[in-house]
Amino acid sequence: MLTDYHNHLELGTLTNDYLMEFVNTANEKKIEHFGISEHAYHFYQTKDILRNPWVDERRYYDMKDYVALFMDAWNRNIDVKMSIEMDYTPGKHKEMEQFIRSYNFDYVIGSIHWINDFGIDLAEFRKEWDRRDLHDTYEKYYDQVVTLAESNLFDIIGHIDLVKIFKYIPDDEEFLLEQFDRATTALANSKTCVEISTAGLRKPIGKLYPDPRLLQMCYDKKIPIVLSSDAHKPEHVGADYDQAIRLAKSVGYKSLMTFNKGDRKEVPLD
Repeated sequence: MLTDYHNHLELGTLTNDYLMEFVNTANEKKIEHFGISEHAYHFYQTKDILRNPWVDERRYYDMKDYVALFMDAWNRNIDVKMSIEMDYTPGKHKEMEQFIRSYNFDYVIGSIHWINDFGIDLAEFRKEWDRRDLHDTYEKYYDQVVTLAESNLFDIIGHIDLVKIFKYIPDDEEFLLEQFDRATTALANSKTCVEISTAGLRKPIGKLYPDPRLLQMCYDKKIPIVLSSDAHKPEHVGADYDQAIRLAKSVGYKSLMTFNKGDRKEVPLD
């Protein structure tokens, strides 16, 4: 079986017609477990969790409309999971938990896009990489991976090594592996799964998330995985899954985790 749990409607509309473009692609790719996980910062209900000028300009959805979209889909017997991708925000655990528990999500993705006021994956902030100490940025990023895992609020961590997106990677392999090790140790002690994401192939880094060495640590520590495309366009659903499956199997994975209203079930990896 295959999963694609990380997908976004933000470039289109919260309508059944647009949703079906994603669902149809998933069906064509034989993806049995498919979900939409819109960015939480788009919703008015998260304004007490993450605030900054970039985010505030992009807060234009209401959760009641999002939930209604899925209710309509389910009434039509469309098999699509309802999720959210939440920016993990240190110091806001109580607020994040309250938001997550307010809705009947099938699963919740936690991701790290911000180090304080630094949007690490945004083109608008790319020059910041040359102004900052690379080791410090990586250490602070993986600090958040650790505390995200320790919060146990999330079912999946999105693109776990997103920090490499613009090819800024420390030359010190020992330092890098230390970050991987402490991140995976924390994840192994949590309920959080790791996604193999093909989105990195469409980014400047041109590689899958995560790094094979990081994924090997995940396997060795028995951390479950899912496959995701992080599609923002219907045609990207299930993109490059041959590479994701090959990577998963190369480190030893033979199964994926699936989700349904908070329940999880392990299934064979095709």
